[in-house]
Amino acid sequence: MSRVLCSLLVALSVSMPALASDNIRVTYAGSMGKVMDQSLGPAFASQQHGTYQGQGQGAYGMARLLASHKVTADVFVSITPGPMQILKDAGLIDNAVPVASTSMVIAYNPKSKYAAEFAAANSRNDGSWLKVLATPGLQFGRTDPYLDPKGQNIVFTLLLAEKYYKQPGIADKILGGVQNPRQVNLEGGLLTRLESGQVDAAAGYESEVISAKLPYLKFPDEINLSNPDMEKQWYDTVSFTIKDSKGQDKVLHTQPLVYYAAVLKNAPNGVAQGEKFVDFMRSAQGQKLFHDSGYAEPKGKALY
Repeated sequence: MSRVLCSLLVALSVSMPALASDNIRVTYAGSMGKVMDQSLGPAFASQQHGTYQGQGQGAYGMARLLASHKVTADVFVSITPGPMQILKDAGLIDNAVPVASTSMVIAYNPKSKYAAEFAAANSRNDGSWLKVLATPGLQFGRTDPYLDPKGQNIVFTLLLAEKYYKQPGIADKILGGVQNPRQVNLEGGLLTRLESGQVDAAAGYESEVISAKLPYLKFPDEINLSNPDMEKQWYDTVSFTIKDSKGQDKVLHTQPLVYYAAVLKNAPNGVAQGEKFVDFMRSAQGQKLFHDSGYAEPKGKALY
């Protein structure tokens, strides 16, 4: 075979889109591990007579890996619009559609010495849980607000609770700083740390906490970030600042707790296969699987 022909074949193999496949590769916000790897992924693979491969991580961190081509996937599922914007700016997606929603909660270990106090505070709905959470010696876990939307959302929830229950300064007392290394844990291991007793309480989404069968503090809409109708009149009254990768201050604002799915243009198993998985998540069967894992129905419109 001539060198010219070999070069032509190599060039064609690089430029050709991915061949159609029955397999699917999905990247997702780390909090979705159980519903993706134990429910939606296997069900879709069985339906397609193919294989499922899933990878979860803090949504911002995963979006950056995808945008830099360090990771490839057919579909990315994120919570909040922010991580999707990274892929939009990188030219990897054209659209992102809502597939589910959730609300912010705080889970606690039922064997923790603070469990009875959390349970009592939860039944009163008077904000007394804030004082329990601020107890000296209590170990509170959360994710990094730079890497993970959940890490941002728990800060927003505490700032809103501070205002709602009129307890100025309580959020900072609990957090000990926005990026407090004594509290911040990697997304994938946070609830595992809670279940093992390494922390007494942890920030979580209601969907993942229900899936893990953990007790939790349930908050009103004014605090849990679940109601898009409250975004402008109430949620947007709080914000905070973190350092970005360049050390510059970045002001963060609340975003709706909606899960969005997008098909990547460089999908290794083909764009059509990615679209099938997104359609499956939005189908009656997919929505039942979401619901059975504690997720609420999708809210709002497509992002772009």
